[in-house]
Amino acid sequence: MSAAEAPVLGVDLDVDSLMRLRLLSTRSSARGAAATAPLGGVARRRRGRGAETYDVRPWSDGDDMRSLDRNVTARTGAPHVRTFHDERERSVLFVVDFRTPMLFGTRRAFRSVAAAEAAVASAWRVIDSQGRVGLAAIGSAGARCFGWAVGARSFPPLLVALAEAHRAALAESAEAAEPSLATALEEMESVGGTSALTLASALDSPGEAFDVIATRIARRRDLSVLLVADRFELAPSPGLYPFRTRVEEGLLRIAHGARTAPDERLARLRRLGARTLEIDAGLDAETMARLLERLDMERFDGRSF
Repeated sequence: MSAAEAPVLGVDLDVDSLMRLRLLSTRSSARGAAATAPLGGVARRRRGRGAETYDVRPWSDGDDMRSLDRNVTARTGAPHVRTFHDERERSVLFVVDFRTPMLFGTRRAFRSVAAAEAAVASAWRVIDSQGRVGLAAIGSAGARCFGWAVGARSFPPLLVALAEAHRAALAESAEAAEPSLATALEEMESVGGTSALTLASALDSPGEAFDVIATRIARRRDLSVLLVADRFELAPSPGLYPFRTRVEEGLLRIAHGARTAPDERLARLRRLGARTLEIDAGLDAETMARLLERLDMERFDGRSF
């Protein structure tokens, strides 16, 4: 890559920087505790019924009709059901929001870059605990899953695909129509089966069906939301600010105490059944990794956050 094509720090998504995030994972003090947790990683609330058949037994009142084993039922003449247990592999699908509102930032990085960094840093922790990771992005064409990785060698191609998706989002025309977050999340609902799902987004344009879809996902799989915010949103200084976007420009007036209360969306997401963590896009990668480590430790201890 020539000097003219060199990535702009905080604006472009750099694959080498995403690879270096693994160093933060290997230094994590939580890895020792994670080794003793179920699925080879940090303990999670279990969603769904698992996918491995544990036993086949006669039907009893209250059993789920979906568990009916037709072959054994036909052979014996009496209804039998399968029982299941959880998969032995920790599996997480990470979905990163690259829609137009995410391409914004006033400090260290765009919200889109911070979202990708948070997702990848967390994904490295899963991989280093012998887990399985899926990586997906949301853009103007909807949600797209780039594939799954088991082990560090199979993860870099997904990072390259993620960086290419971000580069395409930066080059996208302002007139391009974009899906609501609800629409994109619904596209990812069946991807990965009962694996955990982590969404990294600022939750712009969630869509009318977002609460319904998020609740439905949280009921059958572990749902986490990394709520990404720019420092200007978290603690804006009062004043009159000129702005320009792809579609408009003008003046923004910020009053005193514009962001004194906690973001109500965090409580709202918890009510829907999701785990939540607010990510400041202005934080450096190491500080962000410590937040994610604390998140994992709280999961390991069985507490919500």
